[in-house]
Amino acid sequence: MIFATLLALAQASAPTAAGAHAAEASADAGRVVIHPSSGASPFDPEQDDAAAVDAALVAARASGRHVMIVFGGSWCHDTDALISAFARPRAQAMLDARYEIVWVDVPYSQDEREFAVARRFGLGAIEGTPTVLIVRADGTAVNLSDAPRWRNAASRKPAAIVRHFERAVPAAAAGR
Repeated sequence: MIFATLLALAQASAPTAAGAHAAEASADAGRVVIHPSSGASPFDPEQDDAAAVDAALVAARASGRHVMIVFGGSWCHDTDALISAFARPRAQAMLDARYEIVWVDVPYSQDEREFAVARRFGLGAIEGTPTVLIVRADGTAVNLSDAPRWRNAASRKPAAIVRHFERAVPAAAAGR
């Protein structure tokens, strides 16, 4: 649905316009997955992360979904692997049924990795990327212990990544 539309926009856009499309898409409750071959990145260093998370929480309450907060960067090969796994059709359907996604840009420098969004949900500093936090619509984190464990995403099979997030939370009830 929305992922297919955003994916088509990203693939059709020129690399110079890709950042603008990602920013427009992030306004839709942060729910965007962009295929890596388009040259676009879902990460926007200018994004107001707290506002994006708040918008995703509001959307999650309305949709019955959970919020997935992906802390990562376009510079990270493990983040690229996660994005690539999420760009597959089966993953798109699974994500659309379960998650409102917020992409939080993490700078390469370790000194700049203190995030109020991570602390807000009890996560603390971001030490590796990607870090994938799942939050209920009421703001309760559900995977604090395994959120940081995605920094080896490039060594995981895409199907295993999809299965993990598929099993992590149930699909939202139909018709919500």
